[in-house]
Amino acid sequence: MEKKSLVKLSLLVLLVCGAAAAIPALRSPPEPVLDRALRAQTIKTLATKLNDHYVFPDKARQMTAALQRFEQEGKYDAVSSGYRLAKQLTADLHGVSKDLHMKVLYQPKLVLPDDDEATPASRAEWEQRTNFLERLMQRRAAAREVKQVGRLGDNIGYVKITSFPDAYLMPETYAATMDELADTEGLIIDLRGNRGGDPLAVVLLVSYFVDGRTRLNDIWERDTGRTVQHYTEEKLDGSRYGGNKPVMILVNRGTGSAGEDFAYTMQALKRATVVGEPTWGGAHPTEMIRLGGHFYAAIPNQRSISPITGSNWEGVGVQPDVAATPDQVFAMAKDLMRRRLRDSGRLVASIHR
Repeated sequence: MEKKSLVKLSLLVLLVCGAAAAIPALRSPPEPVLDRALRAQTIKTLATKLNDHYVFPDKARQMTAALQRFEQEGKYDAVSSGYRLAKQLTADLHGVSKDLHMKVLYQPKLVLPDDDEATPASRAEWEQRTNFLERLMQRRAAAREVKQVGRLGDNIGYVKITSFPDAYLMPETYAATMDELADTEGLIIDLRGNRGGDPLAVVLLVSYFVDGRTRLNDIWERDTGRTVQHYTEEKLDGSRYGGNKPVMILVNRGTGSAGEDFAYTMQALKRATVVGEPTWGGAHPTEMIRLGGHFYAAIPNQRSISPITGSNWEGVGVQPDVAATPDQVFAMAKDLMRRRLRDSGRLVASIHR
């Protein structure tokens, strides 16, 4: 099964909406009326795709049974808006599965073909598919997800990361970031509000914080039944931070998906201290599937499994090592980092450098 990119869909929607906003004379067409036949077909296709792809088959059967029961009871009969139907279906699926990655989407300005290209399997494949200008634009957009890189004083590094774009877009950005932070004595990584992204980008970034080849999260895929073991990258473009200098990761309830993956993995490896609030709680990588017309479903079809914990953060979030309220987390992390550097002698060394 080809893996279709939710990020790609989101970018296309933004481009379409942005273009419309930039032309005052351009009027959006009226939203198509959602008739009984289209509504029924959307629900039927959604049920089929859930049974075919959802990560837990038994839970998929429970969700489809609930959809069929609600349809028979007439719950959707008065819904004539695609947006409302997508919202209601999402809520009904969440009521059964509690899986926050699960979502039904309605995009009346966009139709992707059923054979939409799979996400490139490698950087070489991406470069082969795209021209120089496209690669430049995509890299620049991805680089903006590393929002801030600098120092907080006492030679403590700081980086703010708002998402994890596709791994093939990030080698240069991560290399430049880690080169800039290489001579710091400790590092605070701010993942508050991180929206998630590509698990392979997480693998790439974690690779900078270990000294040798290290097994990270395994990914089990429902469609194939296979488990893929992920290991850190041995060759990196930037300066390796190494496995000894202290690292702290800031999280909150808005830290989701791949952002949680990074925090959970670093915590399990005992490579970082996580500070803040419990995170969002979504550990199932997702496939974007077209249901027909303007309807799509984000269906979790994979499961992350830590070889260290034997589990993941689905439904519970990453639990911080040091709990902190939103107004305290930053100051608390800085104070804790200074104390650790002072206790290890690193703070004194950096002052005299």
